[in-house]
Amino acid sequence: MNKRQILTWVFGVCGLFLLINTIFIANEFYWFALIPVIGFILLLYITSLDKILLLIAFLTPLAVDLKDMNVGVGLSLPTEPLLAGVLVLFFFKIFYDQYYDVKIFRHPVTLAIIFYLVWVLMTSITSEIPIVSFKFLIARLWFIIPFYFVGTQLFKNIKNIKIFCWLYTISLVIVVIYTTIRHSHFGFSEQVGHWVMDPFYNDHTAYGAMLAFFLPVIFGFMFDKEYSNVQRFLTFLVFVVLFIGLYLSYCRAAWLGFAAAIGVFAVIKLKIKFKYIAFSFISLLIFFFLLKSEIIMKLEKNRQDTSGKLMEHIQSMSNISTDASNLERINRWTAAFRMFKERPFWGFGPGTYQFCYASYQHYAEKTIISTNAGNKGNAHSEYIGPLAESGVLGSLSVILIAIMVIYTSIKVYRTATDRKVKLLSLLTLMGLMTYYIHGFLNNFLDTDKAAVPFWGFVAIIVALDVYHNKKPEAT
Repeated sequence: MNKRQILTWVFGVCGLFLLINTIFIANEFYWFALIPVIGFILLLYITSLDKILLLIAFLTPLAVDLKDMNVGVGLSLPTEPLLAGVLVLFFFKIFYDQYYDVKIFRHPVTLAIIFYLVWVLMTSITSEIPIVSFKFLIARLWFIIPFYFVGTQLFKNIKNIKIFCWLYTISLVIVVIYTTIRHSHFGFSEQVGHWVMDPFYNDHTAYGAMLAFFLPVIFGFMFDKEYSNVQRFLTFLVFVVLFIGLYLSYCRAAWLGFAAAIGVFAVIKLKIKFKYIAFSFISLLIFFFLLKSEIIMKLEKNRQDTSGKLMEHIQSMSNISTDASNLERINRWTAAFRMFKERPFWGFGPGTYQFCYASYQHYAEKTIISTNAGNKGNAHSEYIGPLAESGVLGSLSVILIAIMVIYTSIKVYRTATDRKVKLLSLLTLMGLMTYYIHGFLNNFLDTDKAAVPFWGFVAIIVALDVYHNKKPEAT
């Protein structure tokens, strides 16, 4: 066809679409208008899968969970359908091309992830509720495959690392502005701060976790010499917005995670050797067990509940006497340990904790927010939850991934000669450390809000190690 014929077809199709869409709108049917968007996205899947991943990163903070809207379906729109599409396309390409980068496949982090997924599969077979466990496995796959296995290929281009971080952050800033304005209508009350981020985040803990996650990264970008003064100033403004959002989230675990990231930064910059850190940690453990009774008695005297005042809210972190949130966590953890004691090797099955923990609660440990039905969510820990659901190897597989990621990021930072690679490895590690610490008190990796940046950052560290770390030549 010549140019004139092509233009005729284009204008004809567009005109027909406008006509049909006008008829549908007149009849109050609006979904037909999405056809061009869907067509464009399908074209991106075929031609530019990297842009699909970046689009998902941008949409994730703005995605809405249908489960929270009481429609009977647990699906985050539009991100999870897009992630499922990437998952299907990845397996199709692997089957068709019969190729995946061996350097990524053999990386210690990848091997740890594969071990984790294999064990989830095995414990899904032995699960108390197999259908729940296999749904859990599929959900894990559509987070890990797109943002780790495909993500490492996205980050072959080092420019995509900053683009990924900024796309998620820009959307997160929109959510922070929306949340802060809404919060201001209630006088920035601490109680209201638990839900004003709805419908974008289901509560203040997940919201605070992601603010803490990206704060170290944006702070580091403020000192990036590749940015102009204007860009640094705009980055500073973004940092201020995120910091205000973190403060007003009243999420103590997120505050603790952010403080831990600062500690990691100090340890790395001061070049403190690992043996000294390990010695200090072991000494603290010994100190705790020797004085456990005295420490618990001291904590039980703390009756400071959550508060809108900063110091009182921080003090409430150690209140195991009257703070309902802290006591409920202890209730969930002890129930998980009882489940683990009953099935220490196979566990009850991935994703089944919330359906099985009710009978493992003890009356004396229940709180005002406990339920006899045990239908109020998970174990509130990325490490204790797998212990109950997948046994000892399930918990160890999660810890192994964390160890391999931390080891790789520190190795990249210390061996890289490129200043950009050193900076990105450090900032990525700090972001992940906020979540690794937060993971002791909450678990969100079953949601797109946390899983997309988490596995994306893991992919960044591995891509930096495999593709961008030019190690100094031996002399």
